[in-house]
Amino acid sequence: MAADLARRRPAWIAWYALPALLAMPLPAAAHLVNTGLGPVYDGIGHFLFSLEELLPLVALALLAGLNGSAAARSAVFLLPLAWLTGGALAQLAGSRLAVAPLAGVPAILILVLGAAVAVDRRLPLVVLRRLLLGAGLVVGLLSGRGLALLADGGLLLLGGFLAQAVLLSWLSALTVAAIRQADWLRIALRVAGSWIAASGLLLLGWQLRG
Repeated sequence: MAADLARRRPAWIAWYALPALLAMPLPAAAHLVNTGLGPVYDGIGHFLFSLEELLPLVALALLAGLNGSAAARSAVFLLPLAWLTGGALAQLAGSRLAVAPLAGVPAILILVLGAAVAVDRRLPLVVLRRLLLGAGLVVGLLSGRGLALLADGGLLLLGGFLAQAVLLSWLSALTVAAIRQADWLRIALRVAGSWIAASGLLLLGWQLRG
């Protein structure tokens, strides 16, 4: 019994900490994090602290994990690839890329994807893969457009790619393992989805107000 509790403790900590993280106020605009370790690490920090970019991808990773191992594997490979493609296109386009029409998309993605996690929405694999590609491309475009205006934008983009590749692999694998372990962990994931959706609603309200 004690060994079983010890084995489950990391999952308890992870899923109780996630809603607390998502409850933090969303910044109105993301700023580049200066780690002092170079542009790649700055890109990692920028991605992890830019919740408008982070939360849609977290929601997609959780949704993919809830849809099973095949969907989780798709998220691990397709989502970072789509994000990197969008970021690279934004880097190439530079100031010529008009992102104003996409400004509200991250908030809508956070709201809709968080709600999908909260209701434990099951999606056909082909639909989920298209969603991963489309959402990853849009978020990557927005992220890459901001980084394109900075020095070392390409290295910053690489740092963000590495950060999300590791994070999404961990989240997707942990989600699949959690739902196989106990039913209450699936409920905890759905609670996390409700926090994500609430964050998206809050962000959307701020944008409409501004």
